[in-house]
Amino acid sequence: MGSPNHDSPSFLSNKSSKIFVAGHRGLVGSAIVRKFQVLGFTNLILRTHAEFDLTRQSDVESFFSTEKPEFVILAAAKVGGIHANNTYPADFIAINLQIQTNVIDSSYRHGVKKLLFLGSSCIYPKLAPQPIPENALLTGPLEPTNEWYAVAKIAGIKMCQAYRIQYNWDAISGMPTNLYGPNDNFHPENSHVLPALMRRFHEAKVNGAKEVVVWGTGSPLREFLHVDDLADAVVFLMESYSGLEHVNVGSGKEVTIKELAESMKEVVGFEGELVWDTSKPDGTPRKLMDSSKLLGLGWMSKISLKDGLIDTYKWYVENVIKQ
Repeated sequence: MGSPNHDSPSFLSNKSSKIFVAGHRGLVGSAIVRKFQVLGFTNLILRTHAEFDLTRQSDVESFFSTEKPEFVILAAAKVGGIHANNTYPADFIAINLQIQTNVIDSSYRHGVKKLLFLGSSCIYPKLAPQPIPENALLTGPLEPTNEWYAVAKIAGIKMCQAYRIQYNWDAISGMPTNLYGPNDNFHPENSHVLPALMRRFHEAKVNGAKEVVVWGTGSPLREFLHVDDLADAVVFLMESYSGLEHVNVGSGKEVTIKELAESMKEVVGFEGELVWDTSKPDGTPRKLMDSSKLLGLGWMSKISLKDGLIDTYKWYVENVIKQ
């Protein structure tokens, strides 16, 4: 099932195809839009949340019957960190299930040629083997802090598979690793480790602080993928993959949190000390996706962590600081 669907014309062959990018203002969606524009696609259908609420079935139905997109990239989701997941579990499961169900079902019924559903590495069991292969899905209990979001995303994968099995419809799923880049969330409390560190080093630099304290020992291993690399993978999957199984999308490179912090310090230009608070928890010792399936199909990431950090910091200074 992993081979391209040769009955349908190439995704890249027609730059005037109508493409609906759901969630185009987010970290992922905005990168996908930038990539499509660079490639010369001229007929992107974009709607803000204020214009179009994906959780309302009747709105989604009328949108698809009116616009009739040929391709759909489903990058819209309610996302958040551990605190948000623990505080609003009903929102995380209900909103994501509503968005996915409405968009996937309407896409099928209104003749969309191909749909790509994007999830997250949190779909895998808490104690999955490392690196995590695609077939680790549903082999053990989830991480309790984000299971509501994970269950919704797993349902999205299964829904794409079900529509492929029952209707022979070309719906595929991609599961990215930890993403970062322009339009990331740099909120001091509820952002992920990379943007949180960037903000802290920047504020320490501006305030002339002597040190930045980081939780833990710095030993956990993490994988990061620049969101422009993910956008490149999205185009690759739309062009070259038509299979039942979801596909991991990662850089295949892991760094310790200590290495990340030291690179960040250098990129931001913070001159003070980096102090590790070893009384604080480290979290999972290692989290790496096995992206060998995607590599075998012919795609690999191109943006090094250092270059990605430089690019992201430039965007942060120009867009977040100046607000």
